[in-house]
Amino acid sequence: MNRRRASTRGILAALAALSVSATAAGCGQTISGQAFPAGAGTGDNVNTKFDKLLRECEIVTLEQIGEAAAGKGAVAQPSFYGAVCMWEVPGSAGNAMVTLNWYEVGALNNEKTNNDKLGYLTDNITVQGRRALQTKRPNDPDSCGVSAGAADQGVIGFWINYRPGSSHPDPCEGAKKLVELTLNLAR
Repeated sequence: MNRRRASTRGILAALAALSVSATAAGCGQTISGQAFPAGAGTGDNVNTKFDKLLRECEIVTLEQIGEAAAGKGAVAQPSFYGAVCMWEVPGSAGNAMVTLNWYEVGALNNEKTNNDKLGYLTDNITVQGRRALQTKRPNDPDSCGVSAGAADQGVIGFWINYRPGSSHPDPCEGAKKLVELTLNLAR
């Protein structure tokens, strides 16, 4: 029994020594060249301050979002800025939740494929002279989304969701107006 323990200890000690020597050899390696900050030498300006991460949430003003979703005089209130931007819009024309999604790498064909998988109803429309998608969930007259190719690359989209059964304007018209404003400002 002692012989087995001694053998096991010997194997574990050998593995530990091998691991330490491999790690030391990897860390002790010198690589020739010169270190540069992110983006240096590529011609790209890299913002390492990360102070503009959520600027897409400000591409359309709170007043414009409010008016598109709930009519003149309504002002949107930010509710979430992160992977998507969301606003609540209280108003006499119906309380709304507005969502902006902006995929820097994306295509309308991918959006159409995903909508089909989700069982959504998707129609081709035109916004600012370019192809766009108008998307509705089946049996849901209280919400609508419009997506279009962004001015440079990727896909932008706005969804408007009203409280179910409330009186409100056409959510598709509001979403389309917000996409128009975004494409117009992004040029």
